[in-house]
Amino acid sequence: MGYRPSKPFKRTALGTGAVALLLALNAPAALSFAEGRYHAYRTGRPGYRLQYGSWALVGLPDEYKINAMHAALLHTGKVLLIAGSGNDQRNFDRGTFSTVLWDPKEDTFKKIPTPEDFFCSGHGQLPDGRLLVAGGTARYEVLGGKVTRAGGGMRVKNESPDKAVRLPKGTVFRSPSGVEYVSKFDVTVPRATRRLEAGYGRGGQPTPWRTKVVAAEARVFVEAVERGAAGLTTQAAQYAVAGLTGKDADNVYGLAERLSADKQDFQGIRSAYEFDPVAEKYVPVDPMKDARWYPTLVGLQDGRVLAVSGLNDVGDVVPGDNEYYDPRTKKWTAGPSHYFPTYPALFLARGGTLLYTGSNAGYGPKDKGREPGLWDLKTNRFRKVRGLADQDRLETSSSVLLPPAQDQKVMVLGGGGVGESRLVTARTAVVDLKEADPVFRPTARLPRGVRYLSSVLLPDDSVFTTGGSADYRGRGASDVRKAQFYHPRTDSFTAAADPAVGRNYHSEALLLPDGRVATFGSDPLFADKDNTRLGKFEHRLEVYTPPYLYRDPALRPVLGKGPGEVALGGRATFGAKGARDIVRARLMRPSAVTHTTDVEQRSVALGLEKSAGTVTVTVPADPTLAPPGWYMLFVTNADGTPSAARWIRVRAGSAG
Repeated sequence: MGYRPSKPFKRTALGTGAVALLLALNAPAALSFAEGRYHAYRTGRPGYRLQYGSWALVGLPDEYKINAMHAALLHTGKVLLIAGSGNDQRNFDRGTFSTVLWDPKEDTFKKIPTPEDFFCSGHGQLPDGRLLVAGGTARYEVLGGKVTRAGGGMRVKNESPDKAVRLPKGTVFRSPSGVEYVSKFDVTVPRATRRLEAGYGRGGQPTPWRTKVVAAEARVFVEAVERGAAGLTTQAAQYAVAGLTGKDADNVYGLAERLSADKQDFQGIRSAYEFDPVAEKYVPVDPMKDARWYPTLVGLQDGRVLAVSGLNDVGDVVPGDNEYYDPRTKKWTAGPSHYFPTYPALFLARGGTLLYTGSNAGYGPKDKGREPGLWDLKTNRFRKVRGLADQDRLETSSSVLLPPAQDQKVMVLGGGGVGESRLVTARTAVVDLKEADPVFRPTARLPRGVRYLSSVLLPDDSVFTTGGSADYRGRGASDVRKAQFYHPRTDSFTAAADPAVGRNYHSEALLLPDGRVATFGSDPLFADKDNTRLGKFEHRLEVYTPPYLYRDPALRPVLGKGPGEVALGGRATFGAKGARDIVRARLMRPSAVTHTTDVEQRSVALGLEKSAGTVTVTVPADPTLAPPGWYMLFVTNADGTPSAARWIRVRAGSAG
């Protein structure tokens, strides 16, 4: 009886024949096809996945494709993807603002009505599980050479102590020579203040106290009514407000020093909202004092949030005016003053100070606010932290508070030069904040220089890094389609599976409650190596499954029933499958990430006690280690395999 080839053999032979035919007809296409088939075969093998993990694209219906600029994990397990106008002038002009809520467990999507343009806003987790979203876009930039009307900031004065004055968008300001400028936004000027001052007569003799009126001031962006050079001025002048008469005309006026046709930057908004993850809607709260575009919002140990930096309502970097949000009163108050470039990376450290790593996402001069340091909010003292190499390449670098938070070590990874610079670095460095005089020390270098790198803490105490590009916004087809793990205990990198999708500017990554990592976005300037075709925003959503989820599922720890909240310093007991094999417990704060900036994520080590079928965890009493709010509780066995997370709220108050 003759030999009969098996069906698998036939399929292999036919596939080989097809590849051979393609090679004969079109070698480049055939080579690409063959490489793709081999890559799929190689990365799909169990042994490969056990060592490197795997990537998979999520099926995303067209109606839910948005330019995801911001991503935040909510305590419902869903991910909020915010686009606002999505870096699209047409969307902005139409008032089309977008948000999508993704449920990774059910793989479903939902559109969320979006009241304002949250493009390039800031966001932070609140103690009750809501997400604070503040700032965004009031006006898109106009590049130099395309400005047709002179414009700039107008300081609006009000000398009346009796009433505030509201000037609507479109108010006309008239110069002494009759040139008119129109305001682009509403502006409200508070009433002036009265101040008692002592007077002195001849011979220095005191006279009765007198009242002095101090004018109040607000700011608004204006443009010349007429196109061309007529509106250009470099002379300081006082501007009358059209339509005001009598005392109002005397009390309210504008002051401007320079109205030009130079490039006009993006401008921020003052608006603030809380996103309610249960009702799944934005809820307005009091606006900020300053407009902010590209601000950082960092949660503090008392539940308040500090808003820092950003471009203001005339397109300037906010000059050090920072402010607190109190979720109990829903109001903002003045904070300590310090200047930072936009989207500064600020981490809450033990004791309540903030570490500024120097990482930032853009706007600001090269020589101001770039040096890392420890910022004491109570005294407003800023102490520089030395030792960081390639300090001129911190823009678009990545920063993380290494796990566990008790170690108080913060890492900086990669980065590039200011603006469109071609400078890039593979430098990493770690600072130990437990030292009396902390300094950055070099650590294992990245495989190559990269900016826009995403860095995600994992429950096994490693750091997963992925994506980025070797040039500004992926210019020259420079996306780095590589991923790796950083291991803090050994100061080493190991390879992970390569993603299929490149990620550069406007991309995000975050940890999901099941232990996977989701990646979103990317906004390349160009789509080819020669920079001849304009890039398109990346809508594909790709999820990484780490090697620890390919180990024997029967040995994976499982957390069962337990309390939904615990006090700082308190204990909580959970049912647990495989309890005796569990060696670590971590509270992991959910991410709120944009522009390579994620100051929310942290991994907090918990005290651990085990018995048959249960584990009891103890939360640190220090709120600067575990700020109040919702966390994912993971337990991990000796092989580093984590459970799926249980959500638990950490509240302030005495342990019990």
